[in-house]
Amino acid sequence: MLRLAPFFYGSPMLTNLRKTLCAAAIAGAAGAAASSHAAAPMTLQDYLALSGPKPDLHIAYGGAPSQFVELFKPAGPGPFPVVILIHGGCWTVHFGGIAQMHNMAGELIKNGIAVWNVEYRRVDEEGGGYPGMYQDVATAVDRLRQEAAAHRLDLTRVAAVGHSAGGHLAQWAASRHMLPQSSPAWRAAPLAIPHVISLGGLADLRNEEQLIKTSCERDMVQLTGLPGAGRPDVFADTSPAELLPAGVRTVLITGELDTVSPVRVAQDYARRARAAGDAAEVVVLPNASHYDEVAATSPAWQLVYAEIRKALALP
Repeated sequence: MLRLAPFFYGSPMLTNLRKTLCAAAIAGAAGAAASSHAAAPMTLQDYLALSGPKPDLHIAYGGAPSQFVELFKPAGPGPFPVVILIHGGCWTVHFGGIAQMHNMAGELIKNGIAVWNVEYRRVDEEGGGYPGMYQDVATAVDRLRQEAAAHRLDLTRVAAVGHSAGGHLAQWAASRHMLPQSSPAWRAAPLAIPHVISLGGLADLRNEEQLIKTSCERDMVQLTGLPGAGRPDVFADTSPAELLPAGVRTVLITGELDTVSPVRVAQDYARRARAAGDAAEVVVLPNASHYDEVAATSPAWQLVYAEIRKALALP
């Protein structure tokens, strides 16, 4: 189902992104001329400027600087539904990340939704990449179970929300109960996540390898590791598309103007998920870029927020 309802930069890619963002800005300006209510798509600079409240709690789940989660708690007695929030950034340390997610977190807690904001070791951090990055996400997500009672968190109402590279990791986190036990990222009895919202996600590593290389300047080996005798298929425990069907409802939300993870990417993944027997749908954000997808200050936010409430079974 398709309903109408971009982020990475490096040296040569920065030039391309500037061109893309300029084109998006021109398109936004043209739309604004046609309608005084139209807003220009968000730019990279807009994204980097996103801010929000400080977390209520910083919880380390390992000894590395990036092995922690942030808890944002709403006012009131609870119990609170929970969004597991996983930032993007091309799987690298250079492109913002967890701090920008405070913008969404601040809006969610205003509406009675707790936020479990996950940090993890990325491909250019010691111990990151494969399998450390996946092990971090697994450990951080499962730590929620340990903290839930103390902070009045309702584990019967949980959804994972990830942006871009974080969309890949959020979809992986919701599907990891399908991992082979031989995988170093396998954990017994992982926290159940029945709903996942992928904001401009890049979750089909096998079929989107060229796009990921172009958009993010990532060599796939950074995300999957190398094949070996006991692991001939490096996508089997790293790509959510290979873990289908996972019994998870996935909503893939993409900006109409997203060039990092174009609408076609969401449509292709949804078709594959439905063919495997899972529930999946696509929501396209009108006049929105890769950055509008993750900003509570964007006109697109109401569409994103509506899907979050739906995933948490909130009225």
